[in-house]
Amino acid sequence: MHDDEFDKPATIAAAMIGVLPSPTGDITPQIKPSTTYTTDQGYMYYRNSGPGLTDTETVLCKLEGGADALLFSSGMASATHLLLALGPGSHILAPETMYWFLRSWMTKQAPALGLEISLYPNGDLDAVKAGIRPVETKAVWAETPSNPDWSLMDIAACAELAHAHGVKLFVDSTSATPVLTRPLDFGADIVMHSATKYLNGHSDVLAGALITREKDDFWESVRDVRTGLGSTLGAMEAWLLLRGMRTLDVRMQRHSENAMRVATALLDHPGVSHVLYPGLPSHPGHEIAAKQMIGGFGGMMSIRLAGGADAAARAVKRTKLFKPATSLGGTESLIEHRGPIEGPDSPCPQDLLRLSVGLEDADDLIADLEQALGQ
Repeated sequence: MHDDEFDKPATIAAAMIGVLPSPTGDITPQIKPSTTYTTDQGYMYYRNSGPGLTDTETVLCKLEGGADALLFSSGMASATHLLLALGPGSHILAPETMYWFLRSWMTKQAPALGLEISLYPNGDLDAVKAGIRPVETKAVWAETPSNPDWSLMDIAACAELAHAHGVKLFVDSTSATPVLTRPLDFGADIVMHSATKYLNGHSDVLAGALITREKDDFWESVRDVRTGLGSTLGAMEAWLLLRGMRTLDVRMQRHSENAMRVATALLDHPGVSHVLYPGLPSHPGHEIAAKQMIGGFGGMMSIRLAGGADAAARAVKRTKLFKPATSLGGTESLIEHRGPIEGPDSPCPQDLLRLSVGLEDADDLIADLEQALGQ
């Protein structure tokens, strides 16, 4: 059996299917830092591509079941370059609640670059349908589960709707990862990841990724934008990302188990008014999550405190295991009072705490939150 015949996510990631074995028998791939190549080997200049970059893109492509993948210097670079490739005059539909910095870029900077953005309520297919403009609308952007309320979009239904109108569907699947959801299997055209988060998993790499369902002219335009703007991921970062992905499957299992334990424990806590986690039957998107998230619901959740913004600010200062820091998806648990971070234009409730549940013992994490919440 050839290694390419193994198609389970755990095997693809751990064994780096498509990358190993190397011609020299290395079990760990080499770091390949060269920026220029002799022209008889298929590469020319690293800003276009390089062998180390290709190794990591190959594994990502196989994990998502795509036709090709591109790595970028950050998650923001991957998202913005994808939208820029649509070209001036393009209209894009995006969710009201999503990763705040990308939402801010869409609404404040994208218009100056010739892109028009309209926001729709998360998961509302009727609003998406009503917002599509003949000819002008080029793409629907979906983030599922979405940051920081972890609402869901039915990817298959959205893809069917978008394609019926000749519109592409782009899905940010950062919090789900290809271990739990493969958006391309549900009809999405391109899936995006902030690879800084769960794909790397160790809070030490800044990276972004795009994976496409098919290699068409638009995909080549995305590649051209990356080359032209010089946002290719560095060789060392590509190697670290590849190393991090080798444990992706087992990490996501533990993240999901811990988050479910924490979410369940906080459901009846007197200081908590809402527990926002897709794995809970009480979550409004649970039915969709159960349909398209296989094997777990991820490590991200949010809680809203009965005592309001002041109680949220106090709790962040009192945690011991949960570190008060931004970002997500590392081995360590993080907590963030998200509203003040996002600013006055944010739709995020001021009483909301975002939790990135890490790999520590679940009982310890629960005890830490209970003491921080005053119980």
